[in-house]
Amino acid sequence: MKEKKLSAGLVISALGVVYGDIGTSPLYSLKESFHHAHGLAVVEQNIFGVLSLIFWSLILIISLKYHLLILKADNNGEGGILALTALVSKIFNNTSKRLKVLTLFGLFGTALLYGDGIITPAISVLSAIEGLELVSPGLHSYVVPITVIILIALFSIQRHGTERIGKIFGPITLLWFLTLGLLGLVKVIDNPHVLMAMSPHYAIDFFAANGWKGFVVLGSVFLVVTGGEALYSDLGHFGRHPIDAAWFSCVLPCLLMNYFGQGALLLENPAAIKNPFYLLAPEWALIPLVILATMATVIASQALITGVYSLTMQAVQLQYLPRMKIDHTSHKEIGQIYVGKMNWALMICCIAVTISFGSSTSLAAAYGIAVTMTMLITTILFYFVARYSWNWSNFLAIPLCVFFGGVELCYFGANALKIAHGGWFPLVVGAIIFTVMVTWNRGRKILSERMLEKVTPITDVIAKLMGQRVHRNPGVAIYMAGQPKFAPATLTLNLQHYSSLHEIILIVTVKTDKSPYVETSKQAFVKHMTQGFYKVELIYGFMDEPDVPLALSRIKLHDDQTINMETVTYFLGQEHLLAKNNGKGMFVWRERLFAYMSRNSQSASRFFNLPPEQVITIGVTVEL
Repeated sequence: MKEKKLSAGLVISALGVVYGDIGTSPLYSLKESFHHAHGLAVVEQNIFGVLSLIFWSLILIISLKYHLLILKADNNGEGGILALTALVSKIFNNTSKRLKVLTLFGLFGTALLYGDGIITPAISVLSAIEGLELVSPGLHSYVVPITVIILIALFSIQRHGTERIGKIFGPITLLWFLTLGLLGLVKVIDNPHVLMAMSPHYAIDFFAANGWKGFVVLGSVFLVVTGGEALYSDLGHFGRHPIDAAWFSCVLPCLLMNYFGQGALLLENPAAIKNPFYLLAPEWALIPLVILATMATVIASQALITGVYSLTMQAVQLQYLPRMKIDHTSHKEIGQIYVGKMNWALMICCIAVTISFGSSTSLAAAYGIAVTMTMLITTILFYFVARYSWNWSNFLAIPLCVFFGGVELCYFGANALKIAHGGWFPLVVGAIIFTVMVTWNRGRKILSERMLEKVTPITDVIAKLMGQRVHRNPGVAIYMAGQPKFAPATLTLNLQHYSSLHEIILIVTVKTDKSPYVETSKQAFVKHMTQGFYKVELIYGFMDEPDVPLALSRIKLHDDQTINMETVTYFLGQEHLLAKNNGKGMFVWRERLFAYMSRNSQSASRFFNLPPEQVITIGVTVEL
């Protein structure tokens, strides 16, 4: 995939979509680090220690790991942990046990991101609206209702697409980051002494002085980098160069200035810890800042929402999730999509979480553990890409990945302490999504095996046609098949019941490549057999949207003849699945889950963009 050209417009759009999540962390990260449950005194030594941890977390995890390394591990321009898993799968043989284990790791990391996608909008918007409590304590009871209304509005505009949203959100996010930087700069000028916290020895001294309490605080410090995986997932929407440019030129300096400004404020007034972000602003600017923060946190949700869309499309194409309707929202950028079912499911979950937890502090306890696990998995997968795809030596790859993995293990350990206080939620969501993904993938394989028991080699069907009189109807019939070597059950049933077939028969198999996109010239392969039979293999990338009629309109038959797509007839099989406790497949509850998902998935006709008036569906009963 061609790298997108760097332009000011694309950089600003990337600001609006990619950096919303990490850009709103100043609202709650430093405050949560000094939460009363940690028992950490708001004194200079601890303030410098926490600021040092924040500074080096942003430099090491986001700047070094993600921007300088992980973003280069793209799969033809597409990013995210599932794209990284697909890269790893190109390295090993499909039967490799190592590949199976790494694939499960990648799937679990993907599933965890869905949990993160639920919590991010809730905690971001809640933390902004809570600023109203500083305007008037009596507004406390309105915080949750206002947050719910904003979330409904946010998810309602998603269908307009990332491109349009980015154009709206980008300038607002730019204003937000400039405001962050300015608010922090004013306080840093008043107390430049706070910049000494950039020295790593303050972080070391912090742990030495606080011991276990210092380790626990890591769980809150981690909140400053929770947008890292979303950043990687959104790679396909904008490309690496605009994302890098936005980070180093605007996002990083403004974030650091704001965190150090909050630190300077706490040095001056430790009581400001109740909400150091809002108390950075003069009193007259409080209401405008609450409004701007609310807009920024709405935008913050966008990074995870668009990331979830990308992950969903990849999972559907790689057969880890059922087929669902995916809309491409931009004629210019192929990676910009909208997934309606996932959008509304996320909205319902976000609202439920907002009402259940009720405050950003409560949600902060649930936030982080899923992201740390995903980051660890990303580091593990990255090692195999660096070692075997980029041909790095172990002398370089192992120390680097062990270093990042060690840092992330510390974050994970600190966040694991939150499990009983809400951290269980994203883990439960991740476990459910992971179960759905592996069940769907395994179910498709079992279904394919059962269907093979019902089909006949295509060569046997042709031999039968040559040995007996079968009426051949004029026209072209297209049979969708999972296995190109075998005649689909729909074809043999047609032959059995009607003793007739069309003059020209195309056995069409659609496959998904491990690359995100496949060039049009390489999408279709045609093989002429005999008796008017053709095998057609269509290959799409896991970010391509299959369009079977369009692909078939481009092919030519053996006599250089093209197909009039308006007159063809498509034959599809509709499986009626029966869950049986026969010990041959999965546990019966997983078979029932698979059957339920299969019934409710998007029809093959819609998924392959077949004209419904030209489709004939034949039912087939299959015992799993």
